[in-house]
Amino acid sequence: MLTKTPPQTTIHKRDFTPDAVGPLSGVRVLDLSRLVSGNTATFLLADLGAEVIKIEPAAGDTLRHWLRSGYSTHWKNLSRSKKSLGLDLRRAGAVDVLKRLVPEADMLVENFRPGTLEKIGLSPENLLALNPRLVIVRISGWGQTGPYRNRPGFGTLAEGMTGFAAANGFPDREPVLPPGPLADTMAGYCAAVSALAALRHAQMPDGGGQVIDQSLFTPLFISQGPQAANYQLSGQVRPRDSNSAQYTVPRGLFRTGDGNYVTLSASMEPMPQRVFEAIGKGHLNSDPNYNTAAARTERKDEILGWVADFMATMTQPEAVAFFEARDVTVAPIYDISHIMDDPHFQDTEVVVDLPDPEMGEITMFGFANQLSKTPAHYYRPAPSIGQDNDEVLSLIGMDKVERAALEESGAVHRGKI
Repeated sequence: MLTKTPPQTTIHKRDFTPDAVGPLSGVRVLDLSRLVSGNTATFLLADLGAEVIKIEPAAGDTLRHWLRSGYSTHWKNLSRSKKSLGLDLRRAGAVDVLKRLVPEADMLVENFRPGTLEKIGLSPENLLALNPRLVIVRISGWGQTGPYRNRPGFGTLAEGMTGFAAANGFPDREPVLPPGPLADTMAGYCAAVSALAALRHAQMPDGGGQVIDQSLFTPLFISQGPQAANYQLSGQVRPRDSNSAQYTVPRGLFRTGDGNYVTLSASMEPMPQRVFEAIGKGHLNSDPNYNTAAARTERKDEILGWVADFMATMTQPEAVAFFEARDVTVAPIYDISHIMDDPHFQDTEVVVDLPDPEMGEITMFGFANQLSKTPAHYYRPAPSIGQDNDEVLSLIGMDKVERAALEESGAVHRGKI
């Protein structure tokens, strides 16, 4: 069992509730995806009640091999509430098994390189012939069409080519990638939203299945705002401007006198006026050189310098309390140790403690939001490879003799992890 030091604030303990009924109960998803993007999409569906069946080769999903202190924490988080069918699609007979499962499913999610499904006889046309109401979610680096469609596409490449890295960081240093799988995670959330829209259409009397083409590139590009329109208007590339913003001044990250940091954002009027009053510059609120967003942007460095100097006179707790008392939006800079210790994060179940067969208990991220009538649930721990073979194969009426033959050939298997 893993030994850990508990945080000062009690994290909510939750049990798995396999019999809970969620808003997606009755929806069955065949999950052929690997790594973060597809697993993000399907864990969202699973926590909302969908029956997500992971289709895994003998080695399992790659996430199983991303270890921290000997445990596959990525896998445990992103594959909770799911089932696992050990099915090696490279073995004879395995694709036929999958084809028999397709009519029993509502969705199929994959994130192979474009063309892979077609090579094994599972093109969208073939899948929709087997199940005309099937929602097919295809996640790839660059999408199913276009000049780059055949390139391998991990999220890191998308983070480089969307302009994200080029705009992130300090102007006198190299571009900066995000510290985690940002492009993959955003693509997973977008894919889940589109999948639910497509499911709604498929369930209409005159509806039907369809294909969702989800790239890793597009969501992260959209998240950066109207950079295309801005470039069209100015012909200029947005420079890296550290922690400040183009249109909101003052906004940034500031070092306090105790060596910690706070972040402050004055995104809409009258917030800038409140900041000026707080730092002793209230007389400038009537000065046309400072009393509009455009004017403040022209004097960004000067204004940020004032705020930085003021912050340096206080400790982080003092700065937060000071500006909050003056109704200015401010917050301390946290790392995970602070999040685990903060009562708000515990109360809102940003993190929860769940039972775990290996670790005894694991602290996971919770669901992304709260639904007042149909909340998400945690149905079961992330499965071992092939844990649910018998249950899943019973859906297609496979008897023990046929199953034994497939297990003998390695098409159906139970992995060791």
